[in-house]
Amino acid sequence: MALKSFAPFRHRGYLLVWSGALISNIGTWMETTALSYYVANTSSAAASGLVAAAGFVPTALLGPLGGAWADRFDRRKVIALANAAFAVVAATVATLVATGHATPARLAVLSLLGGCMSAMSWPSFQAVLPDLVPPEDLVAAIGLASTQWNLGRILGPSAAAIAIAIGGVPSALWVNAASFLAVIAAVMLAPIPVRPSVRRKVRVAIGDAVSFARTTPAVRAMVPIMVVVVLVASPFLGLVAQMATNVFGANQAGTSLLVTAQGIGAVAAGASMGSLSGRFGVRRVLVMSVLVMVPALIAYGAAPTIGVAAVALVVAGGCYMGTLSSCTSITQRSASAEQRGRAMIVNNFILGAAYPIGVLLQGVVADHTSLRFVTIGSGVVLGVCAGAVALLRPRHTDPIAVLDGPATIAAAG
Repeated sequence: MALKSFAPFRHRGYLLVWSGALISNIGTWMETTALSYYVANTSSAAASGLVAAAGFVPTALLGPLGGAWADRFDRRKVIALANAAFAVVAATVATLVATGHATPARLAVLSLLGGCMSAMSWPSFQAVLPDLVPPEDLVAAIGLASTQWNLGRILGPSAAAIAIAIGGVPSALWVNAASFLAVIAAVMLAPIPVRPSVRRKVRVAIGDAVSFARTTPAVRAMVPIMVVVVLVASPFLGLVAQMATNVFGANQAGTSLLVTAQGIGAVAAGASMGSLSGRFGVRRVLVMSVLVMVPALIAYGAAPTIGVAAVALVVAGGCYMGTLSSCTSITQRSASAEQRGRAMIVNNFILGAAYPIGVLLQGVVADHTSLRFVTIGSGVVLGVCAGAVALLRPRHTDPIAVLDGPATIAAAG
């Protein structure tokens, strides 16, 4: 069963896109680590939350347009052009830091611009994956896509530390700017088919997405779970540097440790999605990911040392990625090839709206109470929500099980 998780690598196009995205994501996490450390040492938790949230806001506002574009235009060109724009934004960040003109407000604006590029291109990237692998490898392909993102979390902070030691913070930022070229090369070389254009106005595309989510039982069951997890649990991602710097009194190495720990858990979860979903089904993987995340967040918030916090983050990171990968799989497997871009509008809107709201609120509350209080509280609230669903709607996730098929359901039971 373990080999099933890596089956997508047998397909040249998927391997090309996966590898190009990995190189780019290493650069992205080099920038994220360097800027998180920079902001945490000069500003408040609310400022860190602002910079972290700014990149996600466009996902909610422009995500519907990106979803419509994914079904209307050549997805290969959308991805390539967006990554060229990413490179320009990253180079601007590097220039500001190198010249001493970087401030939280300016970094937030540039993060906002980068978020705009992501919102416009991410639906196309998501819609391309099913074109690169056969249907039976789709869940594994989505899991591995999450894995490459989080491999960047592991390799990026270490690479950033090396780059900073050699040439200072700007050197890490310049590497990120150059890394976007890898994605452009990968998508131009990969055998990505050009789908028939679906010319829908954005308003109509949003209507299609809402209708899809409302009328598709599995997606309808998944949406409230994703909303709660992203709103309540995910803000710990944007406040990792604050935890390392202001709770544990650690330096850049401490920030890198916690970011890497979260990445290790996410990589393990993504790499095992194919085998786990094949054995237990997507529904059970989703439910268990949410339930285990509760004690993991509480343990992270209450950790007496940074080492204990890192161990808790491995578990929390794995559970969070298991949740997101499951939600993506549910939507992708429920949608036809022609509607994948529009189908993902709902998922991307939830991520783009709930995460910035959550991280900004938790950052403000942390400034008035403590980051430990906020983190422990997020685990408690998530547990209360999960318990309420179990008591009031025990069969809420049953429609998701239909996607797993009778054999998987029987095996899991």
